[in-house]
Amino acid sequence: MTTTAPHPRPTQTLKDTHPAPGPRLPLRVLPLTPAVVLLLLFLAGPIAYCVYIAFTDLQLTGQARESFVGLDNFTRAFGDEAFLNAVWLTLVFTVLSSLIGQNTLGLALAALMRRASQPVRTLTGGIVVTAWVLPEVVAGFLLYAFFRREGTLNAILDWLHLPSQNWLFTLPILAVSFANVWRGTAFSMLVYSAALNEIPQEITEAAEVDGAGGWRRMWHITLPMIRRSIGTNLMLNTLQTLSVFGLIWVMTRGGPGGRSQTLPLFMYEQAFQNSLIGYGTAVALLLLLVGSLFSLIYLRLLRTEV
Repeated sequence: MTTTAPHPRPTQTLKDTHPAPGPRLPLRVLPLTPAVVLLLLFLAGPIAYCVYIAFTDLQLTGQARESFVGLDNFTRAFGDEAFLNAVWLTLVFTVLSSLIGQNTLGLALAALMRRASQPVRTLTGGIVVTAWVLPEVVAGFLLYAFFRREGTLNAILDWLHLPSQNWLFTLPILAVSFANVWRGTAFSMLVYSAALNEIPQEITEAAEVDGAGGWRRMWHITLPMIRRSIGTNLMLNTLQTLSVFGLIWVMTRGGPGGRSQTLPLFMYEQAFQNSLIGYGTAVALLLLLVGSLFSLIYLRLLRTEV
C-alpha cells in the first residue's frame, strides 16, 4: 500500500504577514488633515508673511507698494541705540522677574506651604493664585496705584517715617519687574508644589536621621530630584516674560525716557506709532530668536543627566 506524502504547507512570506502600509497610509493621515490645514492657515501662513514683511519697507503711511530691502531692517536695528537699550532692559527684566524672582519665590512658597497647616495653605494659595488669574491690564493698574507718587507704597513709607520717592520715575524697570513677580509667581508655586509632592518621604526622613539640615537637604536632595521641573518652569516663565506687554504699558508706557522700554514695547512703538511695519516686524523676529535661544539652552540642560 502506498501512502501519499502530505503536501508541505506553503510558507507565508513577510509580505503576506505584514501587508504593505501604502494603501492604509492615506486612511491614517486623513484624521490629521483638518488640524494640519488649520495650522498652515492660521499659524504657518501668518508667520511666513511676517518673515516676508521683515525684509521690506512696508509702512502705514499710505505707501502704494512695499519694496524688498534685504537685511536693511536688521542692520538698522543693531545700529539703533534705542533697540540696544530695549535688548538690555529686556534681559534685565527677564532675569530679575523670571529667573530670580518668580522662580525663587515660587520654590520658597511651595516648600513652606508643604509644611504649613491646611488653613494656611488654602489662604496663601488663594492669595497668590488670585494675582495670577487677574487680567494683565488689571494687574498693571493695581501695581501702578501701588508704586505711583501718591500710591500705597509711599503712604506706608510715610507712616513709617521713611523717605519716599516716585518709584515709576526713579526705578521704573525695578517697579515693573516687581509687578511681574507679583503676578506670575503662582505658576512657579504650582509647578514646584507638584514636583515636591513627588519626592518620596522616605528619602527626606533618611536624610534627617543622618543629620542633614534643611539647607543640605534642599541642595543635595530636593533640587537634584526636581531638576527637570526647574528647567521646564524656567523655560515657560522666560518665554512668558519675554512677551510681557500690557503690564509695562499700563504702568510706565516704556518711560520715562525709555528706561523701562523692553523689546515688545519697542516693537509696538516702531510698528504702530512710527508706522514702520517692516522695521517693527524685524524687531519681532529678533525677539522670537531670543526666545528660541533661551528654549534651546533649557532643552539642552533638560537632556543632561544628574
